[in-house]
Amino acid sequence: MLSPERERLLIFVLAAVQFVNILDFMMVMPLGPDFACDLAIPTSRLGIIGGSYTASAALSGFACAFFLDRFDRRPALAISLVGLAFGTFAGGLATSLEHLVLARVLAGAFGGPATSLALSILADVIPVERRGRALGTVMTAFSVASVLGVPAGLELSHLGGWHVPFFVVGALGLAAGVLAFWLIPSLTSHRTAKRVGVLESFASLLTRRTTQLSYLASAISNFGLFVLIPNLAAFTQGNLHYPRERLGLLYLMGGSAGFLTTRPFGRLVDRYGSFPVLFAGTAITVVVVLVGFTWALPWVPVPITFVSFMIANGLRNVSVQTLSTKVPTHEERARFMSLQSMTQHLFCALGAFTSAQLLGTEDEAAMTSGCGDRSVAHPVAPLIGMERVSLIAIVSMLVLPWIIREVERRVRERASEQAIAPSGARA
Repeated sequence: MLSPERERLLIFVLAAVQFVNILDFMMVMPLGPDFACDLAIPTSRLGIIGGSYTASAALSGFACAFFLDRFDRRPALAISLVGLAFGTFAGGLATSLEHLVLARVLAGAFGGPATSLALSILADVIPVERRGRALGTVMTAFSVASVLGVPAGLELSHLGGWHVPFFVVGALGLAAGVLAFWLIPSLTSHRTAKRVGVLESFASLLTRRTTQLSYLASAISNFGLFVLIPNLAAFTQGNLHYPRERLGLLYLMGGSAGFLTTRPFGRLVDRYGSFPVLFAGTAITVVVVLVGFTWALPWVPVPITFVSFMIANGLRNVSVQTLSTKVPTHEERARFMSLQSMTQHLFCALGAFTSAQLLGTEDEAAMTSGCGDRSVAHPVAPLIGMERVSLIAIVSMLVLPWIIREVERRVRERASEQAIAPSGARA
């Protein structure tokens, strides 16, 4: 049990780790039109760049599930962050689509385990009654990355070229690795549990109905989001005619709104449970997607759509992530989180690749003309087919709350049984 001061420090370090990890992933999508211009990539194919990272993270998450629970969580997290940093540096050196995809594959191979390890450490140390609040704090990293990281990356790209943000985030990754190894305590209590064979342990985990439903929820949630997210910057500029020089401000507003609301959302989950909070977030998200992407109503300001989208997804993400930490037992948590990370990234990749297949562009030639001159604002080709993509996202979102409701019911039943068992044994 950590002291309150050490617990707060641990939460801060995990939030910093998540900030770097999320920023490494998030910044690539808003920068898409910039490096697409330089590397002659059609904007409708930008999902391939995001999908290569998430597909790699999915495969590494599956591989790491076989052995992560055998190691101290502290050095495992530090190594993952260093590998993520080198993959990001390689992205900044890319000279073609193929090189950039390979660099993102390398970054994803280490970014996936970093996410599952950070969540495992939080769940190992923070008691369940405060876990939602702690997770809400860690998840503010998403908002801080939007408030500070993404706008800064966009500005660095505008001033020095799209390579510069990759180098800066790579340096931050190295710093986060050192910080994690220095300040996170050694965590090995999960290794004292009785060892079982790998196949037996996986069978025990994967044959449980609660686990299956939890992974299904993660799959549907991430697929629904990632048919949209890789295309937001291109759609906003090309279809909604939002100026490139104000894109950083747009992410600043959306991230600020998310930052101010994520921790209160965590408290709501602790108090009312995941299902009602997720239901509210889903309702708001569906309305925003219909208005902003399916119909793309011209009289609705782009900042209102973007900020509402960020807030609603904060509600949804805190609900799903908090509940997922309650599904595994202590000794199998890293294994569970690794498989969940694999599921999340796999379906993020599937969503990104699906959108790349469904979308097209009206004028791809306009995108590549004169790309070498950063002093000129080059037009982004409008995307065709966003209506189909947004409707797929809405269907996925509407299914999710009912799966989460069943997972939450099963988790509560198990907690009640565990609470009754000791008194029964004493009797």
